[in-house]
Amino acid sequence: MTALDTRSGRTAPLRFPEGFRWGTATAAYQIEGAAAEDGRGPSIWDTFSRTPGKVRNGDTGDIAADHYHRADEDVALMRRLGVTDYRFSISWPRVQPTGRGPAVRKGLDFYRRLTDTLLEAGIRPVATLYHWDLPQELEAVGGWPHRETAYRFAEYAHLVADVLGDRVATWTTLNEPWCAAFLGYGNGVHAPGRSSDLAALRAAHHLNLAHGLAARALRGVLPGSAEVSLTLNLHAVRARSQAPEDLDAARRIDAVGNRIFLDPVFHGRLPEDLVRDTAAVTDWSFVEDGDLATAAAPIDSLGINYYSPAVVAAGTSESPSPWAGAERHVRFDPAPGPRTAMDWPVDADGLHELLVRLRDELPGVPLVITENGAAYDDYADPSGNVKDPERVAYLHAHLAAVHRALADGADVRGYFLWSLLDNFEWAYGYSKRFGIVHVDFATQRRTLKDSARWYAEVIARGGLGEA
Repeated sequence: MTALDTRSGRTAPLRFPEGFRWGTATAAYQIEGAAAEDGRGPSIWDTFSRTPGKVRNGDTGDIAADHYHRADEDVALMRRLGVTDYRFSISWPRVQPTGRGPAVRKGLDFYRRLTDTLLEAGIRPVATLYHWDLPQELEAVGGWPHRETAYRFAEYAHLVADVLGDRVATWTTLNEPWCAAFLGYGNGVHAPGRSSDLAALRAAHHLNLAHGLAARALRGVLPGSAEVSLTLNLHAVRARSQAPEDLDAARRIDAVGNRIFLDPVFHGRLPEDLVRDTAAVTDWSFVEDGDLATAAAPIDSLGINYYSPAVVAAGTSESPSPWAGAERHVRFDPAPGPRTAMDWPVDADGLHELLVRLRDELPGVPLVITENGAAYDDYADPSGNVKDPERVAYLHAHLAAVHRALADGADVRGYFLWSLLDNFEWAYGYSKRFGIVHVDFATQRRTLKDSARWYAEVIARGGLGEA
């Protein structure tokens, strides 16, 4: 966890490079609330969360953490923690309610005020244009499996950057397009709740196209100092054994989980094995001439979201499966070790593995950990304190893994802890808490957890102290 000082026999602190970016992250639908205020239109998550049986306890994001009305308070919390950067997402239907036409002034004004408040607090704004809240009207005419959605997204990107381009330092086009495509259209556990391998693969391609079109649109209006990025939830895939069939299972998941985005964005091509694996689903004729070159528009950094690894073996996945072309060949086995409240295994080595892989496969591409964190069943005790030692241990281990990757030559520029606030956790509703700030959803009272104080200390000293 810390480096051994051989002169004293003690563990020495792990210092991060000068200028390393220390941040927290959130997403619009998960925290903003104000779902029907100031002209905001419905998103696919508004519709999905109102569909019986889709979200635990029938929860919705109508109020969430009420960040729309409490942004100043939340920025003050960030300033208290000492974060250098804040990664937030912009709600597409708050800015452009139907996904078409002019921007809503009040929607843009909210983000203008937020970024101004961040800058006044000395915090660098990092904006994500899409964190899964597609305007419902665009879904009604086809959603991400429909090619036209990619062009609507580029227009939206231009609208927002034209107003906020002088305030936002880094622009992320998409957050976790794998989830948007394969959980939204493959097995339907996320909005819009459709289950079709073909729709998922079409959505994945059009998300890649949307990223490239948006990157091009952003370059047209942003100052030269602004950064354009993309965030992927890359899977740290491990074969259960070295048996050929288990290794092939890992290859299949790597193709549909990782290289379906990495290859188009960085190499302008589709993985040949993915095309073979999915031949029974599609001939990929929806990929038009020039699409892959557009998807490969240059970016300034790659965001990595990491929570846990995946262990796979030859077998059969659950049905319906998000793993198009792999479901009849792959099963997921439980990984050893402790688990979070999401039942996800805790394994920081997977993050190190991903960073070293990207060091080798994408030389010259700066990397940023744009999400990393854990949900635990923490609560405010009678004294009002929220003790979360498991989260502190999780974060310490993963930051140590990042430090190890830096020592191994990975160009990692920053770390964004997920999440600043307890929030609406998608299909889990409010039953899972990822925040380092506890939110009492009945009163909207914010309370710093022990992990928040620990993270503030990490930021203040620029690294990890003794374990």
